[in-house]
Amino acid sequence: MPESRKKPIRVAVADKNPLIRAALKQILSEDDRFVLAHVASGCEEFLDNVDRDPVEVGVIGWIIGPCDGRFILDHLNSLSCAPRIIVYTGDVNSIVPAQAMRHGGAGFVSKSEQPEVLLDTIAAVAAGRMVFPYIDVRTIYDNPLTTLTRRELEVLSDLASGRTNKQIARDLDVSLNTVKFHVRNLFQKLGVNSRGQAISMYLRS
Repeated sequence: MPESRKKPIRVAVADKNPLIRAALKQILSEDDRFVLAHVASGCEEFLDNVDRDPVEVGVIGWIIGPCDGRFILDHLNSLSCAPRIIVYTGDVNSIVPAQAMRHGGAGFVSKSEQPEVLLDTIAAVAAGRMVFPYIDVRTIYDNPLTTLTRRELEVLSDLASGRTNKQIARDLDVSLNTVKFHVRNLFQKLGVNSRGQAISMYLRS
């Protein structure tokens, strides 16, 4: 009897550019290693999709509507069945791969690479590997945000996306006082006195 074929890797995609979404649909449909479970144009849609219908690997842009890849990564870090995330971006900022790694990403691929590089990276990440270009790992933790807990980072990410304390409490299913407690703690750790200062530090980091 021939060896049974492995199940295809379930993949989810999120990108603000409709042309990129269409291209990813095409290249994933042509490779029988993968099945595309769902496609999103924004970060919240992506998070809703993977919460409702879990996948093994997510391929996301770095800037997605009002959010960025850190918002998705910070929110997925608290989930037990979260997909492994590959950041797929045309952003030429050299710190983006380090940011993706520090926030829990599993891989990084530039949009300037050939499609085969992305496909092979998806397969490698699904197999449990991390795939990044060269990064000076000393720079990953040379940042005050590394003093924050995962929950504090999640709250800060929400603040940077324009959410109020009430909205954050509802989204995280915690009390308003708990959110205020996290906000006070992260202000203290970052040495800032306002949301604006905290958000500015988050966006610059």
